Amino acid sequence: MTQLVILDRDGVINEDSDDYIKSLDEFRPYPQAIEAIARLSQAGWTVAVATNQSGIARGYFDVATLEAMHAKMQELVSAVGGRIAYIAYCPHGPDDGCSCRKPLPGLLENIRDELGLDTLEGSWMVGDSLRDLQAGDAAGCQSALVRTGKGRRTLEKHPELIIDSKVRLFDDLADFANWLLE
Repeated sequence: MTQLVILDRDGVINEDSDDYIKSLDEFRPYPQAIEAIARLSQAGWTVAVATNQSGIARGYFDVATLEAMHAKMQELVSAVGGRIAYIAYCPHGPDDGCSCRKPLPGLLENIRDELGLDTLEGSWMVGDSLRDLQAGDAAGCQSALVRTGKGRRTLEKHPELIIDSKVRLFDDLADFANWLLE
């Protein structure tokens, strides 16, 4: 079985904003997240990203801008010896009726197919929102919630996650990586 960790982007890998991350200047990765991705890669884990990017549908930025942010993210991870195997994104708005927007599992299924996997069972979905966890659950992944980004707000709105033994809680992506690699 492939060891796979699927990461949400905004709030897990980089700082999030209620006003969206609309430019390369606004894309500010957490240094510890970049290093955590590298450590996971070096330990034999495949790392992929699944991210809702409705700012495209809303006209806040275009695909070229998103690709520039992802190229920068790949460059930073590569510079510290890591690798992101695949990045799946949903460019649609919440009312577009697509099958890829989290909490639906479409992005994760796309990652599964792109990586040539039969299943996502045993994989991890790491996010900062309920929709990340729901997408992971729908795709058969184990779920981890980080407190960065919207993570603390998610816990306040959904205190049941604290007692849900299916969801692991971590301070940030580095904390998750430390736990997984122990």
